[in-house]
Amino acid sequence: MTTERIVIAGVLAAITIILGVVPGLGFIPIPTMAGNATTEHIPTILGGVVAGPVVGIFSGLVFGILSFLRATTPLFKDPIVAIVPRLFIGLVSWAVFAGLKGLNRDVAAVVAGFLGSATNTVLVLGLAVARGYLPPVAVLPIIPQAVVESVIAAILTVILARIFYILESRLVRAPDTKPREELPY
Repeated sequence: MTTERIVIAGVLAAITIILGVVPGLGFIPIPTMAGNATTEHIPTILGGVVAGPVVGIFSGLVFGILSFLRATTPLFKDPIVAIVPRLFIGLVSWAVFAGLKGLNRDVAAVVAGFLGSATNTVLVLGLAVARGYLPPVAVLPIIPQAVVESVIAAILTVILARIFYILESRLVRAPDTKPREELPY
């Protein structure tokens, strides 16, 4: 772990906590079977894409613990359902991005965002069915929402990853108009 990756992990963990604590940001109440749409997984996806699997897993751990601690349903009061699937979001996002970035970095970010979000949905719902919290038929009405969440995650991932890489390569600079000694501060 480099200092840069530790800082990225900290910033993404802070964003994850803010999304989870501020009502309506990370878990958006909607009138569907799922009860909430989520944007909480976006920092975890971004962590995997821009900083690698360890940062992605750490951000997913923060997401999972927050989900577990704030749970109001028996489904998410189970740490296996609330925490374990979230660890794989950053890992899958990293693996997909790493595998595809040689072709095109934007395409890799889009696919990583989509599959990272899909990983969250598939694993949470799969464990919910496997552990008896949901009958298999209850998953079907959630699929359209999951697809929309995955598309939104894909769009946000490519935008945020692009911003990160622009800043990282320092392509955006303020012009120096005066020597440092002449500045008033």
